[in-house]
Amino acid sequence: MRNAIADEFQRHQYILTSEKISGEDKKLFEKIADRKAEYDDYSGALVFLCKCLYLATDKKTVVLIDEYDVPLENAYFRGFYEEMVNFIRSLFESALKTNQHFGFTEEEVHRMMFYYEVESRFSTMKEWYDGYLFGDMEVYNPWSVIKFLYDLYSDVGAFPHPYWINTSSNDIIKELIIRADRETKGQIERLLEGGTLDIRVHEEVTYEDMYSNGENLWNFLYFTGYLTKESEYFKESSIFLRARIPNIEVKTIYQNTILNWLKAVIKKEDFHDLYLAMEEGDAQKMTDILNGQLFHTISFYDSVENLPTGKATTKSSKRQNSSVCFYHDFLTGILSQSENYLVKSYRESGNGRSDIMVKSPSLRGRSFVLELKVSGSIADLENDAEKALQQIYDKRYVEELRAEGYRMIDCYGISFFRKDCEVRFGKGQD
Repeated sequence: MRNAIADEFQRHQYILTSEKISGEDKKLFEKIADRKAEYDDYSGALVFLCKCLYLATDKKTVVLIDEYDVPLENAYFRGFYEEMVNFIRSLFESALKTNQHFGFTEEEVHRMMFYYEVESRFSTMKEWYDGYLFGDMEVYNPWSVIKFLYDLYSDVGAFPHPYWINTSSNDIIKELIIRADRETKGQIERLLEGGTLDIRVHEEVTYEDMYSNGENLWNFLYFTGYLTKESEYFKESSIFLRARIPNIEVKTIYQNTILNWLKAVIKKEDFHDLYLAMEEGDAQKMTDILNGQLFHTISFYDSVENLPTGKATTKSSKRQNSSVCFYHDFLTGILSQSENYLVKSYRESGNGRSDIMVKSPSLRGRSFVLELKVSGSIADLENDAEKALQQIYDKRYVEELRAEGYRMIDCYGISFFRKDCEVRFGKGQD
Protein backbone atom coordinates (compact mmCIF):
# COMPACT_ATOMS: atom_id res chain seq x y z
CA MET A 1 0.00 0.00 0.00
CA ARG A 2 2.83 2.39 0.85
CA ASN A 3 4.46 1.82 -2.54
CA ALA A 4 1.18 2.32 -4.39
CA ILE A 5 0.52 5.61 -2.58
CA ALA A 6 4.09 6.78 -3.15
CA ASP A 7 3.85 5.99 -6.87
CA GLU A 8 0.72 8.12 -7.17
CA PHE A 9 2.39 11.04 -5.42
CA GLN A 10 5.39 10.75 -7.74
CA ARG A 11 3.05 10.87 -10.71
CA HIS A 12 1.82 14.28 -9.57
CA GLN A 13 5.13 15.84 -8.51
CA TYR A 14 4.60 18.63 -11.06
CA ILE A 15 2.35 20.40 -8.54
CA LEU A 16 5.37 21.10 -6.31
CA THR A 17 6.17 24.02 -8.61
CA SER A 18 2.92 25.71 -7.60
CA GLU A 19 3.23 28.71 -5.30
CA LYS A 20 -0.22 27.97 -3.87
CA ILE A 21 1.09 25.00 -1.89
CA SER A 22 2.82 25.86 1.35
CA GLY A 23 6.41 24.88 2.08
CA GLU A 24 5.26 22.61 4.91
CA ASP A 25 2.86 20.73 2.60
CA LYS A 26 5.58 20.38 -0.05
CA LYS A 27 7.87 18.75 2.51
CA LEU A 28 5.15 16.26 3.50
CA PHE A 29 4.37 15.61 -0.16
CA GLU A 30 8.02 14.76 -0.86
CA LYS A 31 8.27 12.50 2.23
CA ILE A 32 5.30 10.46 1.05
CA ALA A 33 6.59 10.30 -2.54
CA ASP A 34 10.02 9.17 -1.28
CA ARG A 35 8.47 6.46 0.97
CA LYS A 36 9.92 8.12 4.09
CA ALA A 37 6.67 9.24 5.75
CA GLU A 38 5.10 7.94 8.96
CA TYR A 39 2.08 5.62 9.23
CA ASP A 40 -0.35 8.48 9.95
CA ASP A 41 0.92 10.38 6.91
CA TYR A 42 0.11 7.47 4.59
CA SER A 43 -3.29 6.83 6.15
CA GLY A 44 -4.26 10.46 5.45
CA ALA A 45 -2.50 10.61 2.09
CA LEU A 46 -5.57 10.43 -0.15
CA VAL A 47 -7.31 13.50 1.22
CA PHE A 48 -3.96 15.33 1.39
CA LEU A 49 -3.23 14.61 -2.29
CA CYS A 50 -6.72 15.80 -3.27
CA LYS A 51 -6.17 19.05 -1.35
CA CYS A 52 -2.80 19.68 -3.02
CA LEU A 53 -4.17 18.98 -6.49
CA TYR A 54 -7.06 21.38 -5.92
CA LEU A 55 -4.74 24.13 -4.67
CA ALA A 56 -2.35 23.71 -7.61
CA THR A 57 -4.92 23.37 -10.42
CA ASP A 58 -8.04 25.06 -9.01
CA LYS A 59 -9.99 22.01 -10.15
CA LYS A 60 -11.87 19.43 -8.12
CA THR A 61 -10.24 16.02 -7.97
CA VAL A 62 -11.91 12.89 -9.31
CA VAL A 63 -10.90 9.82 -7.29
CA LEU A 64 -11.52 6.45 -8.98
CA ILE A 65 -11.34 3.56 -6.51
CA ASP A 66 -11.65 -0.01 -7.69
CA GLU A 67 -11.28 -3.27 -5.75
CA TYR A 68 -11.04 -1.54 -2.38
CA ASP A 69 -12.00 -4.87 -0.82
CA VAL A 70 -9.04 -6.77 -2.32
CA PRO A 71 -6.47 -5.62 0.27
CA LEU A 72 -8.99 -6.47 3.01
CA GLU A 73 -9.58 -9.90 1.51
CA ASN A 74 -5.86 -10.57 1.19
CA ALA A 75 -5.25 -9.33 4.72
CA TYR A 76 -7.97 -11.62 6.09
CA PHE A 77 -6.54 -14.74 4.46
CA ARG A 78 -2.99 -13.79 5.50
CA GLY A 79 -3.64 -12.89 9.13
CA PHE A 80 -3.37 -9.09 9.41
CA TYR A 81 -7.00 -8.12 8.87
CA GLU A 82 -7.41 -5.71 11.82
CA GLU A 83 -4.36 -3.65 10.82
CA MET A 84 -5.61 -3.35 7.23
CA VAL A 85 -9.15 -2.42 8.29
CA ASN A 86 -7.87 0.47 10.38
CA PHE A 87 -5.59 1.69 7.62
CA ILE A 88 -8.26 1.50 4.88
CA ARG A 89 -10.78 3.25 7.12
CA SER A 90 -8.38 6.15 7.73
CA LEU A 91 -7.32 6.32 4.08
CA PHE A 92 -10.83 6.55 2.65
CA GLU A 93 -12.97 8.03 5.41
CA SER A 94 -12.09 11.70 5.15
CA ALA A 95 -11.68 11.76 1.38
CA LEU A 96 -15.04 10.07 0.68
CA LYS A 97 -17.13 11.44 3.53
CA THR A 98 -19.26 13.68 1.30
CA ASN A 99 -18.88 11.71 -1.94
CA GLN A 100 -22.03 9.94 -3.14
CA HIS A 101 -20.75 8.73 -6.53
CA PHE A 102 -19.52 5.13 -6.61
CA GLY A 103 -19.65 4.35 -10.32
CA PHE A 104 -20.74 5.68 -13.68
CA THR A 105 -24.43 6.46 -14.10
CA GLU A 106 -26.24 5.33 -17.23
CA GLU A 107 -26.30 8.90 -18.52
CA GLU A 108 -22.53 9.20 -18.08
CA VAL A 109 -21.96 5.90 -19.90
CA HIS A 110 -24.19 7.09 -22.76
CA ARG A 111 -22.20 10.31 -23.03
CA MET A 112 -18.85 8.53 -23.01
CA MET A 113 -19.93 6.06 -25.68
CA PHE A 114 -21.34 8.86 -27.82
CA TYR A 115 -18.09 10.83 -27.44
CA TYR A 116 -16.04 7.86 -28.68
CA GLU A 117 -18.64 7.02 -31.37
CA VAL A 118 -19.29 3.51 -30.08
CA GLU A 119 -22.87 4.03 -28.86
CA SER A 120 -24.03 1.14 -31.08
CA ARG A 121 -22.58 -1.24 -28.44
CA PHE A 122 -24.53 0.22 -25.53
CA SER A 123 -26.76 -2.83 -25.07
CA THR A 124 -23.67 -5.04 -24.63
CA MET A 125 -22.16 -2.55 -22.17
CA LYS A 126 -25.37 -2.60 -20.13
CA GLU A 127 -25.74 -6.40 -20.08
CA TRP A 128 -22.16 -6.93 -18.98
CA TYR A 129 -21.34 -4.07 -16.60
CA ASP A 130 -24.56 -2.46 -15.31
CA GLY A 131 -26.70 -3.58 -12.41
CA TYR A 132 -25.38 -1.97 -9.22
CA LEU A 133 -27.60 0.14 -6.96
CA PHE A 134 -26.44 2.76 -4.46
CA GLY A 135 -29.58 4.04 -2.82
CA ASP A 136 -31.87 4.63 -5.79
CA MET A 137 -29.00 5.34 -8.18
CA GLU A 138 -28.14 2.69 -10.77
CA VAL A 139 -24.44 2.60 -11.63
CA TYR A 140 -22.01 0.69 -13.83
CA ASN A 141 -18.72 -0.92 -12.85
CA PRO A 142 -16.31 1.98 -13.61
CA TRP A 143 -13.19 -0.12 -14.18
CA SER A 144 -14.88 -2.46 -16.64
CA VAL A 145 -16.61 0.41 -18.46
CA ILE A 146 -13.27 2.15 -19.00
CA LYS A 147 -11.58 -1.06 -20.15
CA PHE A 148 -14.37 -1.95 -22.58
CA LEU A 149 -14.46 1.60 -23.94
CA TYR A 150 -10.71 1.37 -24.56
CA ASP A 151 -11.20 -1.86 -26.53
CA LEU A 152 -14.19 -0.46 -28.44
CA TYR A 153 -12.24 2.64 -29.43
CA SER A 154 -9.72 0.38 -31.16
CA ASP A 155 -12.36 -1.96 -32.60
CA VAL A 156 -16.08 -1.21 -32.36
CA GLY A 157 -16.74 -4.93 -32.79
CA ALA A 158 -14.58 -5.92 -29.80
CA PHE A 159 -15.91 -8.65 -27.54
CA PRO A 160 -16.70 -7.86 -23.89
CA HIS A 161 -14.52 -9.48 -21.24
CA PRO A 162 -14.87 -10.08 -17.49
CA TYR A 163 -12.20 -7.50 -16.70
CA TRP A 164 -12.97 -7.75 -13.00
CA ILE A 165 -11.53 -11.28 -12.89
CA ASN A 166 -8.06 -9.93 -13.61
CA THR A 167 -8.17 -7.37 -10.77
CA SER A 168 -9.51 -9.55 -7.96
CA SER A 169 -8.47 -12.86 -6.44
CA ASN A 170 -12.15 -13.85 -6.08
CA ASP A 171 -11.17 -15.95 -3.04
CA ILE A 172 -14.54 -15.24 -1.45
CA ILE A 173 -16.32 -17.02 -4.34
CA LYS A 174 -13.85 -19.90 -4.22
CA GLU A 175 -14.50 -20.35 -0.50
CA LEU A 176 -18.26 -20.14 -1.07
CA ILE A 177 -18.11 -22.97 -3.63
CA ILE A 178 -15.78 -25.17 -1.57
CA ARG A 179 -17.80 -24.81 1.65
CA ALA A 180 -21.25 -25.06 0.03
CA ASP A 181 -23.68 -27.57 1.53
CA ARG A 182 -26.75 -28.86 -0.32
CA GLU A 183 -28.83 -25.78 0.59
CA THR A 184 -26.12 -23.32 -0.45
CA LYS A 185 -25.55 -25.15 -3.73
CA GLY A 186 -29.24 -24.79 -4.50
CA GLN A 187 -29.11 -21.07 -3.70
CA ILE A 188 -26.12 -20.57 -6.00
CA GLU A 189 -27.88 -22.44 -8.81
CA ARG A 190 -30.99 -20.28 -8.35
CA LEU A 191 -28.91 -17.10 -8.67
CA LEU A 192 -27.14 -18.40 -11.78
CA GLU A 193 -30.53 -19.10 -13.36
CA GLY A 194 -31.36 -15.41 -12.94
CA GLY A 195 -33.34 -15.82 -9.75
CA THR A 196 -33.15 -13.87 -6.49
CA LEU A 197 -32.26 -14.60 -2.88
CA ASP A 198 -33.82 -12.92 0.16
CA ILE A 199 -31.13 -11.72 2.61
CA ARG A 200 -31.53 -10.12 6.03
CA VAL A 201 -29.18 -7.11 6.04
CA HIS A 202 -26.28 -7.01 8.53
CA GLU A 203 -24.35 -3.83 7.80
CA GLU A 204 -21.82 -4.54 10.54
CA VAL A 205 -20.58 -7.83 9.00
CA THR A 206 -16.80 -8.16 8.61
CA TYR A 207 -14.45 -10.73 7.09
CA GLU A 208 -14.08 -12.32 10.52
CA ASP A 209 -17.85 -12.89 10.65
CA MET A 210 -18.11 -14.07 7.06
CA TYR A 211 -18.29 -17.83 7.60
CA SER A 212 -20.06 -17.85 10.96
CA ASN A 213 -23.38 -18.40 9.17
CA GLY A 214 -24.79 -18.40 5.64
CA GLU A 215 -26.58 -15.09 6.13
CA ASN A 216 -23.31 -13.28 6.83
CA LEU A 217 -21.69 -14.77 3.73
CA TRP A 218 -24.49 -13.61 1.44
CA ASN A 219 -24.29 -10.14 3.05
CA PHE A 220 -20.59 -10.02 2.34
CA LEU A 221 -21.11 -11.02 -1.28
CA TYR A 222 -23.59 -8.16 -1.55
CA PHE A 223 -21.31 -5.56 0.06
CA THR A 224 -18.36 -6.57 -2.17
CA GLY A 225 -20.29 -6.40 -5.46
CA TYR A 226 -20.87 -10.07 -6.22
CA LEU A 227 -24.59 -9.54 -5.63
CA THR A 228 -26.78 -6.49 -6.12
CA LYS A 229 -30.12 -5.29 -4.77
CA GLU A 230 -33.21 -5.83 -6.88
CA SER A 231 -35.59 -4.61 -4.17
CA GLU A 232 -35.88 -4.36 -0.40
CA TYR A 233 -38.58 -4.74 2.23
CA PHE A 234 -39.07 -4.47 5.97
CA LYS A 235 -40.09 -7.49 8.05
CA GLU A 236 -39.94 -8.31 11.75
CA SER A 237 -37.86 -5.22 12.63
CA SER A 238 -35.25 -6.04 9.97
CA ILE A 239 -34.43 -4.87 6.45
CA PHE A 240 -34.35 -7.59 3.83
CA LEU A 241 -32.80 -7.43 0.37
CA ARG A 242 -33.97 -9.35 -2.64
CA ALA A 243 -30.54 -9.89 -4.20
CA ARG A 244 -29.38 -11.16 -7.60
CA ILE A 245 -26.20 -11.43 -9.65
CA PRO A 246 -25.65 -7.95 -11.14
CA ASN A 247 -24.62 -8.71 -14.72
CA ILE A 248 -22.95 -11.11 -17.14
CA GLU A 249 -19.45 -10.12 -16.02
CA VAL A 250 -20.07 -11.21 -12.43
CA LYS A 251 -22.03 -14.28 -13.54
CA THR A 252 -18.94 -15.31 -15.52
CA ILE A 253 -16.85 -15.15 -12.34
CA TYR A 254 -19.24 -17.56 -10.60
CA GLN A 255 -19.32 -19.91 -13.60
CA ASN A 256 -15.54 -20.00 -14.08
CA THR A 257 -15.01 -20.64 -10.38
CA ILE A 258 -17.54 -23.47 -10.40
CA LEU A 259 -15.92 -25.08 -13.46
CA ASN A 260 -12.48 -24.93 -11.84
CA TRP A 261 -13.90 -26.43 -8.65
CA LEU A 262 -15.64 -29.15 -10.66
CA LYS A 263 -12.41 -30.08 -12.44
CA ALA A 264 -10.63 -30.39 -9.10
CA VAL A 265 -13.42 -32.60 -7.70
CA ILE A 266 -13.46 -34.83 -10.79
CA LYS A 267 -9.72 -35.44 -10.53
CA LYS A 268 -10.26 -37.05 -7.12
CA GLU A 269 -12.95 -39.45 -8.36
CA ASP A 270 -12.53 -42.99 -9.78
CA PHE A 271 -14.58 -43.39 -12.96
CA HIS A 272 -13.49 -46.94 -13.83
CA ASP A 273 -17.13 -48.12 -13.76
CA LEU A 274 -18.15 -45.42 -16.22
CA TYR A 275 -15.39 -46.31 -18.72
CA LEU A 276 -16.30 -49.99 -18.39
CA ALA A 277 -19.97 -49.25 -19.04
CA MET A 278 -19.03 -47.17 -22.10
CA GLU A 279 -16.92 -50.03 -23.47
CA GLU A 280 -19.71 -52.55 -22.89
CA GLY A 281 -22.42 -50.41 -24.47
CA ASP A 282 -24.29 -50.21 -21.16
CA ALA A 283 -26.21 -46.95 -21.63
CA GLN A 284 -28.30 -47.44 -18.48
CA LYS A 285 -25.23 -47.84 -16.26
CA MET A 286 -23.71 -44.69 -17.80
CA THR A 287 -26.98 -42.85 -17.14
CA ASP A 288 -26.99 -43.90 -13.48
CA ILE A 289 -23.34 -42.91 -12.89
CA LEU A 290 -23.66 -39.50 -14.58
CA ASN A 291 -26.90 -38.74 -12.72
CA GLY A 292 -25.15 -39.51 -9.44
CA GLN A 293 -22.36 -37.08 -10.29
CA LEU A 294 -24.77 -34.33 -11.37
CA PHE A 295 -26.64 -34.59 -8.06
CA HIS A 296 -23.55 -33.58 -6.08
CA THR A 297 -22.31 -30.76 -8.32
CA ILE A 298 -23.21 -27.08 -8.48
CA SER A 299 -24.74 -26.77 -11.92
CA PHE A 300 -25.53 -23.75 -14.04
CA TYR A 301 -27.88 -23.74 -16.94
CA ASP A 302 -30.00 -21.21 -18.77
CA SER A 303 -33.70 -21.29 -18.09
CA VAL A 304 -35.92 -22.50 -20.90
CA GLU A 305 -36.93 -18.90 -21.58
CA ASN A 306 -33.29 -17.97 -22.21
CA LEU A 307 -32.59 -20.79 -24.65
CA PRO A 308 -32.72 -19.76 -28.34
CA THR A 309 -36.18 -20.53 -29.72
CA GLY A 310 -36.07 -23.69 -31.79
CA LYS A 311 -32.31 -23.97 -31.36
CA ALA A 312 -31.88 -25.07 -27.78
CA THR A 313 -29.90 -28.10 -28.83
CA THR A 314 -28.31 -27.07 -32.12
CA LYS A 315 -24.62 -26.46 -32.70
CA SER A 316 -25.22 -22.85 -33.79
CA SER A 317 -26.45 -21.94 -30.33
CA LYS A 318 -24.03 -23.96 -28.21
CA ARG A 319 -21.26 -21.46 -27.68
CA GLN A 320 -23.77 -18.86 -26.57
CA ASN A 321 -25.46 -21.26 -24.17
CA SER A 322 -23.93 -21.61 -20.72
CA SER A 323 -25.95 -24.81 -20.17
CA VAL A 324 -24.16 -26.68 -22.95
CA CYS A 325 -20.79 -25.27 -21.87
CA PHE A 326 -21.34 -26.64 -18.37
CA TYR A 327 -22.44 -30.11 -19.46
CA HIS A 328 -19.71 -30.33 -22.09
CA ASP A 329 -17.01 -29.41 -19.55
CA PHE A 330 -18.58 -31.76 -17.00
CA LEU A 331 -18.47 -34.76 -19.34
CA THR A 332 -15.13 -33.93 -20.95
CA GLY A 333 -13.55 -33.57 -17.51
CA ILE A 334 -14.79 -37.01 -16.45
CA LEU A 335 -13.74 -38.76 -19.66
CA SER A 336 -10.30 -37.13 -19.59
CA GLN A 337 -9.47 -38.96 -16.35
CA SER A 338 -8.91 -42.23 -18.20
CA GLU A 339 -5.29 -43.19 -18.87
CA ASN A 340 -6.38 -45.49 -21.71
CA TYR A 341 -8.09 -42.96 -23.98
CA LEU A 342 -7.52 -39.62 -25.67
CA VAL A 343 -10.39 -37.10 -25.57
CA LYS A 344 -11.08 -34.62 -28.37
CA SER A 345 -13.94 -32.13 -28.55
CA TYR A 346 -15.55 -29.91 -31.20
CA ARG A 347 -13.50 -31.29 -34.06
CA GLU A 348 -14.65 -31.06 -37.70
CA SER A 349 -15.96 -34.45 -38.80
CA GLY A 350 -17.97 -35.36 -41.90
CA ASN A 351 -20.69 -32.75 -42.50
CA GLY A 352 -20.36 -31.11 -39.08
CA ARG A 353 -18.88 -31.42 -35.62
CA SER A 354 -19.28 -34.07 -33.00
CA ASP A 355 -19.24 -32.84 -29.44
CA ILE A 356 -16.73 -35.32 -28.04
CA MET A 357 -14.54 -38.07 -29.48
CA VAL A 358 -12.84 -40.60 -27.23
CA LYS A 359 -10.25 -42.90 -28.78
CA SER A 360 -7.56 -45.38 -27.90
CA PRO A 361 -3.96 -44.43 -28.79
CA SER A 362 -3.88 -47.69 -30.80
CA LEU A 363 -5.87 -47.80 -34.03
CA ARG A 364 -6.81 -51.40 -33.14
CA GLY A 365 -8.38 -50.16 -29.91
CA ARG A 366 -11.83 -48.76 -29.11
CA SER A 367 -13.17 -45.36 -30.12
CA PHE A 368 -16.38 -43.48 -29.32
CA VAL A 369 -18.38 -40.56 -30.70
CA LEU A 370 -20.56 -38.63 -28.22
CA GLU A 371 -23.20 -36.04 -29.10
CA LEU A 372 -24.79 -33.87 -26.36
CA LYS A 373 -28.11 -32.06 -26.20
CA VAL A 374 -29.75 -29.89 -23.55
CA SER A 375 -33.46 -30.60 -23.17
CA GLY A 376 -36.13 -28.02 -22.58
CA SER A 377 -37.94 -30.23 -20.05
CA ILE A 378 -37.59 -33.54 -18.24
CA ALA A 379 -40.18 -35.03 -20.62
CA ASP A 380 -37.86 -34.40 -23.59
CA LEU A 381 -34.84 -36.26 -22.18
CA GLU A 382 -35.34 -39.64 -23.86
CA ASN A 383 -36.38 -38.21 -27.20
CA ASP A 384 -33.43 -35.78 -27.25
CA ALA A 385 -30.97 -38.58 -26.48
CA GLU A 386 -32.36 -40.48 -29.48
CA LYS A 387 -32.05 -37.34 -31.61
CA ALA A 388 -28.44 -36.88 -30.51
CA LEU A 389 -27.62 -40.46 -31.52
CA GLN A 390 -29.36 -40.06 -34.87
CA GLN A 391 -27.47 -36.82 -35.50
CA ILE A 392 -24.19 -38.74 -35.26
CA TYR A 393 -25.36 -40.95 -38.13
CA ASP A 394 -27.03 -38.22 -40.20
CA LYS A 395 -23.99 -35.95 -40.10
CA ARG A 396 -21.45 -38.77 -40.42
CA TYR A 397 -19.47 -37.85 -37.34
CA VAL A 398 -17.69 -41.21 -37.36
CA GLU A 399 -15.91 -40.41 -40.65
CA GLU A 400 -12.93 -38.76 -38.99
CA LEU A 401 -12.25 -41.82 -36.88
CA ARG A 402 -12.61 -44.14 -39.87
CA ALA A 403 -10.25 -41.95 -41.89
CA GLU A 404 -7.67 -42.31 -39.12
CA GLY A 405 -7.97 -46.11 -39.29
CA TYR A 406 -10.26 -46.96 -36.37
CA ARG A 407 -12.72 -49.80 -36.92
CA MET A 408 -14.18 -50.43 -33.45
CA ILE A 409 -16.40 -47.35 -33.18
CA ASP A 410 -19.40 -46.91 -30.86
CA CYS A 411 -21.76 -43.94 -30.59
CA TYR A 412 -23.59 -42.31 -27.69
CA GLY A 413 -26.34 -39.72 -27.69
CA ILE A 414 -26.61 -37.96 -24.34
CA SER A 415 -29.24 -35.44 -23.24
CA PHE A 416 -29.29 -33.30 -20.09
CA PHE A 417 -31.92 -31.44 -18.13
CA ARG A 418 -30.79 -29.85 -14.89
CA LYS A 419 -29.66 -32.73 -12.60
CA ASP A 420 -30.82 -35.51 -14.95
CA CYS A 421 -29.35 -37.09 -18.05
CA GLU A 422 -30.25 -39.88 -20.48
CA VAL A 423 -27.81 -41.96 -22.54
CA ARG A 424 -28.50 -43.85 -25.79
CA PHE A 425 -26.07 -46.34 -27.35
CA GLY A 426 -25.49 -47.19 -31.01
CA LYS A 427 -22.88 -48.95 -33.13
CA GLY A 428 -20.81 -47.07 -35.67
CA GLN A 429 -22.57 -47.80 -38.99
CA ASP A 430 -20.84 -48.46 -42.29
